[in-house]
Formats: sequence, structure tokens, C-alpha cells
Amino acid sequence: MRLNKTPLTIALALLLGISLVGCSKEQASTQTASSTAESTKSTDKTDFYSRELAKLKENMTPIHVAHNAEASQKIPKDFKFVNAGYFTVAAISGAPPLSVLGPDNQTYIGTEIDIARLIADSLGLKLKLVRTSWEDWPLGVLSGKYDAAIANVTVTKERKEKFDFATYRQDVLAFYVAEKSKIKAIKGPDDISGLKVIVGSGTNQEKVLLDWIEDNKKKGLPPGQALYYDDGASASLALQSGRVDALFGPNVAYAWQAVNGAKIRLAGTALGGGTRPAELGVTLKKGSGLVDAVQTALNGVIQTGEYQKVLARWGTQAEAIQHSAINPPGLGD
Repeated sequence: MRLNKTPLTIALALLLGISLVGCSKEQASTQTASSTAESTKSTDKTDFYSRELAKLKENMTPIHVAHNAEASQKIPKDFKFVNAGYFTVAAISGAPPLSVLGPDNQTYIGTEIDIARLIADSLGLKLKLVRTSWEDWPLGVLSGKYDAAIANVTVTKERKEKFDFATYRQDVLAFYVAEKSKIKAIKGPDDISGLKVIVGSGTNQEKVLLDWIEDNKKKGLPPGQALYYDDGASASLALQSGRVDALFGPNVAYAWQAVNGAKIRLAGTALGGGTRPAELGVTLKKGSGLVDAVQTALNGVIQTGEYQKVLARWGTQAEAIQHSAINPPGLGD
């Protein structure tokens, strides 16, 4: 799954931009409609920010764990961390509940950050976060700029050629529609027949969607269409006005927005691996030797319960795994 800033912020734009749809088509009623829309927009924004801020404040306190000697003993003796004494992790900010700047405007928090801290503590290291983008983390990991990336990265056959993975969460993809949409459910290719769906470019969800579209073509059905938006406000207007039918992306991010008041609802989920379940993994340079230590650290916190506490406080417990795996089958296998 690509953590793409456009699809992950569309849901927020849906909330903040919903009043745009209410603008009158007739010039004569513009002033009245604008006043009503602004009032609704202000209320929606206040409700959303109040809910989100309360949750972010509640989750500012870090969850720490004790050093796991078994995990640290699996660090190769010749392995050199990017920064001595630190576990340096690439993280992508701006996508709650995964990673976001906290209410103090200084501290990055989120489920991905908490997972990184659990691993660092287990290895007897301090955590050093490096803010990056989806486009930059692969080269950063390969070049040794970071020890690892924890950025909602799905395990795929292609990625395993360059990276090692220790999994930490299920990859659940989801279709979300406008709150008042007539679409009741999207469960498979037939359900997107003739629909226009916004998806992030270069993501595994794009691959899943395109496979569904091809499946419909083979059946002789209207295939459906993948659409790409660089601007969240435009995507918002398109969804709420009915010019597009659905959003397809990481369930964890859209669910966060829906719970906090975005005018969208869940229409269905899909497997991150297309036809099989897939998992998200801590991403390390292939052959670096660190993956065994990271996996042991993750399995340690799964056994002691801190892992479950992290997911529960961010509302992602439904995507928990029972055991961290190294390089499991994924999309393309």
C-alpha cells in the first residue's frame, strides 16, 4: 500500500469542502446558499477538529517497553546503525492515525510512530525519526540514509527483490462513498462496473483496482474507471457532486476520517494482496541482516500486549496480526 498524501487527505477535504457542493447553480440564490454553506462548513470543521484534537492529545504519551535481550542479540555484530545508539526510521507525516504532527506542533505521533518506538526500545536503542515522502523512502533505505522505513508499505513480490520485511499489521483496502450515495456495497469487480473510482497512482490498491477493471472487460461488463486527483478539494467536490462514485485506498486512514465526521461511509473492503491477504512490513535493505532482530522485537511486544495497546488507541486493532512474519507472500506472489 502506498501511503500517498493525496488519497489519504481526500477524506479530510471531503469534510472541509462539502459545502462547495451546496453552492447554488442560480446566480440569484448565491448569497443565501453561500451563507448556509459557510455555517455548515464552520460547524463541520469545528466538530471534526474537536474530535481529532481530543484523540491526538490523548495519545501524546509514548508507550515504552523494556529491552528485549533476545531481539538485540540477533543484531549482526558487524551491523552499523545510521546513527550510533539510535534506530533511525523514515516516516511519512500528515496522515492520521498513521503519522501526524501532534498538538504541540513538535512531536510526531501515530500508530506507525508507536510501532517504531516499540522496536527501538526492544533493541535497546533510542528512536530517531526522519520525515520523508513516499517517493523518497525507497532510495533512503537502499542508500543507508535510514535503518528502516515504517510507512504503511505492503509486502509485494516486486518489493521483496530489494527489501526485507518484518510484518506488523494487516493490509486492508477499502472503498468509501459519499454519505448519501446510492451505492450500497462494493465487494468485487462486478460492483465497480461502470463506476468512477479515485485511487492513488503507484499504489498496490491501484493494481487491485486495475485488475478488477480488466476482469470486467473480460466479462463484457462496463469496466469501471480509475481516476487520479492531485488536489483534495477537487476530489471532494467530484465525490460529493456525484461526478465520481467512490474512493479506494487504505481503510485505516479513511476510517479515521469517517469516525471524526467526514461525510463518507464504508462501502466495502478488499484484500491488500488482490486475491490473497497481505501485510504491511517494517522495510529494511535486503540482506542487511537486521530483519531477524526486528521480527523478534515485534513478536515480543505482540506477546506482552503493548502492540495491542498501540493499535487500540489509534483504532486500528481490527488490522492486528498474531505473529510477525519475514517476507511473507504478498501482491504478485
